[in-house]
Amino acid sequence: MNTCIECGAELNIPTGVMMGEILPCPDCGVELEVTNLTPLTVELAPQEMEDWGE
Repeated sequence: MNTCIECGAELNIPTGVMMGEILPCPDCGVELEVTNLTPLTVELAPQEMEDWGE
């Protein structure tokens, strides 16, 4: 079972998850990215920078 990197909560990862898919943590809400399928690995999703019209 995978756990959240931020808070340690158990993640319920759906069957058929794909590489690069973003999953929210059910407890703290942080976005996690699937980085490997075998073994199933998740890491913090990269934060998108705000584009302030520049």
